[in-house]
Amino acid sequence: MSKHGDYEARTEALILPVLERMGFELVDVEYVKEGSSWYLRAYIDKEGGITVNDCEAVAREMNELLDKEDFVEESYIFEVSSPGLGRPLKKEKDFARSVGQEVEIRTYRTVNHKKEFRGILCSYDKASVTIQPEGEEELTFDRSEVALIRLAFDW
Repeated sequence: MSKHGDYEARTEALILPVLERMGFELVDVEYVKEGSSWYLRAYIDKEGGITVNDCEAVAREMNELLDKEDFVEESYIFEVSSPGLGRPLKKEKDFARSVGQEVEIRTYRTVNHKKEFRGILCSYDKASVTIQPEGEEELTFDRSEVALIRLAFDW
């Protein structure tokens, strides 16, 4: 496992009991560099949505745990956030709750002269995702070809 993957896994192990106690769900953890700063981010959710106060409560408790464990070598900023409307589907539970909903898919390479697709999520497994675009035949994508899949939203 890479250093970044280790940081993410260790953070996930620390945050899961905190979130369980508070009744929140962990969506994702990422360790990324933006500009000259490193960010360790936890995305959390709950039924009805996450508030700023929810994020603050989790961050306060996690900052103490992260300071105590001190496993991240670089200087970093820890953030807790809602996954937002553009939330990618990553975990089994994300896909399960999204069956029957409209999703957007972006592929790494062109498929039928396009790289962006939209349709109702029909089915999924470890290897593939199937959608039903409006007025078209079902499309099945290998998961390895999918760069991003998220719930679709209209502004």
